[in-house]
Amino acid sequence: MENKSAVSLSPNPNLLNAVVEARGLTKVYGKQRAVDAIDFSVKRSETFGLLGPNGAGKSTTMRMIACRTPLTSGELLVESLDVRTHGREIRSRIGVVPQENNLDPDLNVIRNLIVYASYFRIPRTRAAQRADELLHFIGLSGRADARIDHLSGGMKRRLMIARALLHEPRLLVLDEPTTGLDPQVRQEIWQKLEELRRVSGVTILLSTHYMEEAEKLCERLVVIDRGQILATGAPRDLVLSKVSRYALEVRDVGDLPLHTTRNGVAAIARNNAHFYFAAEADTLTPLMKEYDGRRRMIRLSNLEDVFLQLVSDNESEPPAVAGG
Repeated sequence: MENKSAVSLSPNPNLLNAVVEARGLTKVYGKQRAVDAIDFSVKRSETFGLLGPNGAGKSTTMRMIACRTPLTSGELLVESLDVRTHGREIRSRIGVVPQENNLDPDLNVIRNLIVYASYFRIPRTRAAQRADELLHFIGLSGRADARIDHLSGGMKRRLMIARALLHEPRLLVLDEPTTGLDPQVRQEIWQKLEELRRVSGVTILLSTHYMEEAEKLCERLVVIDRGQILATGAPRDLVLSKVSRYALEVRDVGDLPLHTTRNGVAAIARNNAHFYFAAEADTLTPLMKEYDGRRRMIRLSNLEDVFLQLVSDNESEPPAVAGG
């Protein structure tokens, strides 16, 4: 059987320049800084993430990259083009999957793609071919004539991804791509995004507050909170540099004190839990005896540990504007 997805998702040229470059990027609403002078760059053909809680500034940053919200100050280049002066050209080169479902409920699945293709002046014959290829890729070939309100949440999200790929963009921007989806559907979306990058070489930029999503998909990411970048790097590198390899996690600690540590052990208390971090698991074993009767476990440290520690350190600062 012909592999249509391999035909439809041809590699983009492997250019050397950064796909997205932000320098001092700032967005101010009134007196509040939603995005506060952040710097980052996204390399060609990588999957890059903006990881942070709700209200961190992720969605605002994504809207500026997609040329849907003007920046207040700083510089933002997409495909080496300034977003302030080349918005139309940038929009023609990138694919955007917003957090909210904005499929047309008056059109069926295939017509949603065909009509959207006309905005990019894709010839009708090519648009039909491209739509067929992408429906095959996302596993919706059998639902081409279905009404949008007859699709599940996961199907709608996959269709939005297919729509964003119609004009063969060099950059795919996804704002919270799996929010509100059940775990199995999230895994399916992740698999498709991984396949897409592997087969086509498209650059993927996504925002998320799911640690597992960031750890699984992103080759590099920034941790953002209250409009500021707290850390940048590969997920595993961040874990090793910020919290050490192993963690002792103790739940339901109540009023038990956080124990004084030594031998390179770091400790943090958060949300009725204590966390201890060390390079070797054996170093944490004696501490377990201090928590008899509590839920406790020694495990590998993960990105959530990094996130919680960074955000905890940042909580003394005044918050930025809510949203995104």
